[in-house]
Amino acid sequence: MDAWTESLTDTGLDPQLERDISNCSIARTLEIVGEKWTILILREVWYGSSRFSEFERVLGCPRNLLATRLRMLVEEGILDTEMYKEPGSRSRPKYVITPKGMDLVPAVMGLMQWGDRYCAAPEGPPVLVRHRDCGAHVDVQMRCEDGHSVQAEDMERVPGPGFWAKPAE
Repeated sequence: MDAWTESLTDTGLDPQLERDISNCSIARTLEIVGEKWTILILREVWYGSSRFSEFERVLGCPRNLLATRLRMLVEEGILDTEMYKEPGSRSRPKYVITPKGMDLVPAVMGLMQWGDRYCAAPEGPPVLVRHRDCGAHVDVQMRCEDGHSVQAEDMERVPGPGFWAKPAE
């Protein structure tokens, strides 16, 4: 029995059945970035795209949907806009990633890494990620705050300050 289960069992709660999932960080995150086009926009920003026309050309996303997703990413503080003007054209926004958006890079890279392993074409992954300074392959790894490499089976869950028990019925 892990510490999570033990601590809740001591209170008489079954942690799998009696937890209020309305305070779930994963579900809240998916409300923001859990849609295909949103993740692909983030990928393209990470790859260097910044203009609506670039996103539209590369993604093939319907214009109205693309505009909605970009607006939401700006409203959520994941992207920001800066104005640019090409000669003879009106000013337009370009999209730049914010520090909050940069914090999503490991999640997007984790999806890419999983896809490269299980969904890539027979020839291999379409993009390789290398450390700019030394050229070594970059991958997503889990580490504890003391720096130890951690596997999923080595983790335990414990109630956090935002744990909510399911209301009594």
